[in-house]
Amino acid sequence: MRQMRADAGIELSRQQRAELEKVQRSRRTPQAVAQRVRIVLMTADSVAPSVIGKQLGVSQPTIRKWRARYVDEGLAGLRNEPRPGRPRSLDDQRVADLLNRALRTRPAKQTHWSVRSFAAEAGISKDMAHRLFRTAGLQPHRTRTFKLSNDPEFVEKVRDITGLYLNPPEHALVLCVDEKSQVQALERTQPLLPMGLGYVEGVTHDYVRHGTATLFAALNIANGQVIHRVRMRHRHQEFLDFLRQIDAQTPEGFDLHLVLDNYASHKHPKVRAWLARHPRFHLHFTPTYSSWLNQVERWFALITERAIRRNSFNSVRELKQQIERFVHRHNADATPFTWVASADSILKKIARLAKRISATGH
Repeated sequence: MRQMRADAGIELSRQQRAELEKVQRSRRTPQAVAQRVRIVLMTADSVAPSVIGKQLGVSQPTIRKWRARYVDEGLAGLRNEPRPGRPRSLDDQRVADLLNRALRTRPAKQTHWSVRSFAAEAGISKDMAHRLFRTAGLQPHRTRTFKLSNDPEFVEKVRDITGLYLNPPEHALVLCVDEKSQVQALERTQPLLPMGLGYVEGVTHDYVRHGTATLFAALNIANGQVIHRVRMRHRHQEFLDFLRQIDAQTPEGFDLHLVLDNYASHKHPKVRAWLARHPRFHLHFTPTYSSWLNQVERWFALITERAIRRNSFNSVRELKQQIERFVHRHNADATPFTWVASADSILKKIARLAKRISATGH
């Protein structure tokens, strides 16, 4: 690479300047590369090297280096140059063989590979095994659960419910309904250790049970507000009472489309009889093992995370009061969840998962 004078200039064509400015503006450009681009642009604008160095906090040799690199190699010359180092100890074929082994085999007396066990079995160092796993994104110690629906009407139900979310009917409300049963009023036996600088909040695992309650909820997908009721049990009688509450708390003249699961109380003969006398109610059942289609499940996760799991309750009454406070605050500033998945995208994802399962031979 040739040396350039400290005061050497650079002439840019309109296309070159536009290309450099685009790279400088991009959020994906590394900061080091963006700074080199600024050196070139400021040089082309006849800014003195001393001013460039002061504004960008770089030395004069650095300015000369990247100006010369741009003159010799263009924009590609501003990218990170390869650094010298020890040659690779594993060639591409060896890496591919090791990855294939990690993916397709298991240790003899364990359920999954660890870095140490794989290193010992493959005859490589622990650090090499760790770099291999990290680079390939392999995490043998982790699992993710799934459950495929066996509902014969799975496709029709997915299309029905996603259609309600993406294109709600006119003069109607779409409500996602479910009950969160067995909400426990747990009292921690020791006080919390508050969060501090350098350490997280401490919560004892020991607790006293004070009973359970059931939270019934109906999430309005249009505005995110929730109709709720807390009861001690979750039989068809309590569900019927909740349906009456929904009927009373929603505007007359609107049809009500309820998305709910296949729990037995939702299909009880007395519930069916009541619905027959209230034709504005329309029930849409999710497929089996597909509670993720019901948006109220996401709201249940919110209230669990923010109001229940890390709290301590002396009684079921105190638990109920906490739920009431959370729902009141939520409804005062509610925003709907944004549903973007179409039926086709969901079905394609399920098909890919089924194909992967079939490839395992199970």
